[in-house]
Amino acid sequence: MKLTHDRARMRRITTARDFGKVAVLLGGTSTEREISLISGSAVLAGLQRRGIDATAVDPRDVSLAALPSQGYDRAFIALHGPGGEDGSVQGLLEMIGLPYTGSGVMGSALGMDKLRTKRLAAALGVATADSVVLRQLADCAQALERLGLPLIVKPATQGSSVGMSKVSRAEELEPAYRAAAAVDETVFAEKWITGAEYTVAVLHRRVLPAIRIEAANAFYDYEAKYHRNDTKYHCPAGLSAQAEAHLASLALAAFDAVGAEGWGRADFMADHTGRPLLLEINTVPGMTDHSLVPMAARAAGIDFDELCWQVLETSFVREARQEVVA
Repeated sequence: MKLTHDRARMRRITTARDFGKVAVLLGGTSTEREISLISGSAVLAGLQRRGIDATAVDPRDVSLAALPSQGYDRAFIALHGPGGEDGSVQGLLEMIGLPYTGSGVMGSALGMDKLRTKRLAAALGVATADSVVLRQLADCAQALERLGLPLIVKPATQGSSVGMSKVSRAEELEPAYRAAAAVDETVFAEKWITGAEYTVAVLHRRVLPAIRIEAANAFYDYEAKYHRNDTKYHCPAGLSAQAEAHLASLALAAFDAVGAEGWGRADFMADHTGRPLLLEINTVPGMTDHSLVPMAARAAGIDFDELCWQVLETSFVREARQEVVA
């Protein structure tokens, strides 16, 4: 059995039973397991409130290969970080013929890699901040010379700001590099941007209202995203109609650059001239009570349960086809 991909199959579903039995994949083994459990539990409750036959499935504890034999018809991926957003679980679901939400293998893998996302997006005219790859400690001197201070050090394939550090003094760069290298073999330094931070959600190719973020911390880190209550979110973002439309076009261009599909989020910061610079895209964004896609959806008149329903609809671009072997 294999999955066939057909954008024309993307459609609105009107009856809960048409989804069949749904596995909400949550938890996993990445550094973002805690957030995934919260996201997945919220999604599960939202789907069940709409009458959908949905069950929580944690890949850490069960084999996903058995899902078809257990009667599951599709999967809602609520796994964050490596193993959930990087194309690996998507590849497994392709192999077993189980339709799933969001981006495919390629879009997930590229979207998870911040460096490749930056390079591909830049090729399509989406500006990003200047950066230097840190392959070893010796590269730190080049980063300081080229980027100056302050700068930010990031692991390439982690989400939720895991392993990220702001560097304001030269002596902070080595420990920042080591912290990022502890969670990812690919590390890079990026020029610090001081302008406003925006996030733009995409759902069924519809761009939702932009959100402007004011973090109380040095940057919008893990603590600010999930635990602090003094982070401020502005939606509408206070942009002119022209600026909002421009940001929306950049978000779609970034999605297209990596082949992302279905739903997700693009994050930007404005430089000193006000020009938006792409930070990254998220192909499986958080769905917690602090998360941004639900916030943008509410501003567009889509409540949380309806958001979960519409994300689950993205699984219909992939349908199982039984191959007959003579």
